[in-house]
Amino acid sequence: MVFGKNWLAARGAFIWLAASIFGASATLAQEEGPTAAASELSDPIAASAEKPQLIDTELFAGRSPISGAKLSPDGDVIAFKTTRDGKPILIGLNVDTSEIVASFLLPDEMEFGWFRWAGNDKVIFSLSQRGEFFDEEVRYTRLFAVHMAEGWIEFIGSRDSVVDGDDVIFVAEDGSHLLLSVQRDIRSYPSVMRFELEPDTRGKQVQGPKQYIWEWFADDAGVVRAGTGWRLGKLKVYYRKSDGEKLRLVGRLKEEDEAQYWDIAQIVSGSDQGYVLQKGDSERVGLYLFDYSTRQVVEQIYEHPEWDLDGASIRDGKPYAAYFTDDQERVVWFDEDQKKLNARLRRSLPEDRVWVSSRAEDNSRMLVRAGGEADPGAVYIYTPAANRLDLLSELRPGLKVHWLAKPRAIEYKARDGTGINGYLTLPKGRKAAGLPLIIMPHGGPYGVRDSLVYDDWVQMLANRGYAVLQPNYRGSGGYGEAFFELGRGQVGRAMQDDLDDAMDWAVAEGYADADRVCVVGGSYGGYAALWAVIRNPERYRCAASWAGVTDWEKMLSYDRNFMTRKGGRKWKRLVEGNEKFDLDAVSPYRLADQLTRPVLLAHGTKDSNVPFSQFKRFRKAAEDASVRPVELIIEDEGHSFSSAENEQQWFDALDTFLKQHNPAD
Repeated sequence: MVFGKNWLAARGAFIWLAASIFGASATLAQEEGPTAAASELSDPIAASAEKPQLIDTELFAGRSPISGAKLSPDGDVIAFKTTRDGKPILIGLNVDTSEIVASFLLPDEMEFGWFRWAGNDKVIFSLSQRGEFFDEEVRYTRLFAVHMAEGWIEFIGSRDSVVDGDDVIFVAEDGSHLLLSVQRDIRSYPSVMRFELEPDTRGKQVQGPKQYIWEWFADDAGVVRAGTGWRLGKLKVYYRKSDGEKLRLVGRLKEEDEAQYWDIAQIVSGSDQGYVLQKGDSERVGLYLFDYSTRQVVEQIYEHPEWDLDGASIRDGKPYAAYFTDDQERVVWFDEDQKKLNARLRRSLPEDRVWVSSRAEDNSRMLVRAGGEADPGAVYIYTPAANRLDLLSELRPGLKVHWLAKPRAIEYKARDGTGINGYLTLPKGRKAAGLPLIIMPHGGPYGVRDSLVYDDWVQMLANRGYAVLQPNYRGSGGYGEAFFELGRGQVGRAMQDDLDDAMDWAVAEGYADADRVCVVGGSYGGYAALWAVIRNPERYRCAASWAGVTDWEKMLSYDRNFMTRKGGRKWKRLVEGNEKFDLDAVSPYRLADQLTRPVLLAHGTKDSNVPFSQFKRFRKAAEDASVRPVELIIEDEGHSFSSAENEQQWFDALDTFLKQHNPAD
């Protein structure tokens, strides 16, 4: 399957995006001092005495006209995605003049993935689409480059029928070229190709495939220096000091060893050293300076005693910041100037949490994101030389913060004694007792977690009068290796027990009415919702699933990378467990004919993460059930909602469904 330029629409200028996009401005606080702590979570019992007005679903589904904004390295242009008439568009906006300098209409038959700058003039982006490979359903990804000033758009990749076509491992600072790891088909080991970022580019192989290597790494000069892959329960690590040398095996790390979590953050050119994320003495994932030739830790850079690191930023060959999540996303700054700047930004803006989401290379301009768990927030442009903040865009225009409910962190014990963390949101203006409850499991499931952030689904349901409980069930990320491992092979089993136990906790605490509980979720959360009413119909009144998995065997054969970007075979082993079990036994489609509870079954037809065939498989299996699912099919929608109109369809269908089967009043 080959994607060419013929199905990409020509560039056009869309003046409909107002040139006067910048709004209010403010001067940054000058005084120095201790950083203000995030506001304390309110006691859930102390609910607002006044019930808020019913918020239209259109406001929860509302979108800023600017999505995923990123500054060019020189800080002159902001690239972002937006939509017009439901079609995705990539825009370049001049910061100084507020004028659109480039606009590219993207193919709406594919899902837009990620994008990033390549130098000051070009942007590369990923698209994905479902397809077939030798009668197997797979997900194809493709990479493209656009030149903001010259206006060309170019496919970047092999003309062969590759499956994974967007695994970029290096981008030159000047935007001249990139390195792409290319997997010829779902069974082949990947090679590395170099592509010049110019029209009619053709790739040149710089590293051939090597047995057992599934992931390649380049240093900060663009030399392929390392490769890793799992084989028979061991992570094999290959390394070379410089270009031209042969790769040599430097380590075989057992899956149960310290390298259970081991990821290369950066290799420094001209050196055997670089940075890795790996498990440390506290059993938490930390950042370390590492010698790849000896496979020895040189220095511990940072390790939090309680929480895994989510990632780290490396600039000019040195650690810049590390990131972790307790109940909120946190940053550990290694640069004192940035630490002070962040403190000033927090004092200058009204939102609970503030962070820099994108910046120019010389820090002359920054995009600042601000918000909170009960505040969708806004994006600002900060210009240090002028000591000025300009409002770029509100993220949910028209949605008033005082209407929203504030989540709080909770903890409960699962039936086997395991401590489970989660988040409880109680509706405003209602007594915090005997409420109708929505259990909302997150997607993933492995290595992913919920935290105290704004969530449209949660706020829409709380506004309707529901208590919403989001459990970080076993296998969720951030809680350490032992907790992660508790989820191995427990899809539909102990992981599902954790959801049932969350319900029991909410009922025992008096928050929830045991006779008015439903499960709602998307992706893996959609699976868990369906499985809840099939596995334990005596517990739940109903379930609502967006893009849920219904057949695990089919799902694994479709895409082993389904829930972890580069998980590969490791992902399959996580689901199956150390002692493989029959995945059909926990696949909802197998028991769909026994459905006795109302189900809202929703899916987008162009979903390339969980294919639409998963929806059709469950629908067919449920034809003889005593209770048939309520269906919502959104044409041309992917795994995530690409437009406000499509998400509003889901919200309206969910609202109607719950009013009928689990009314709040």
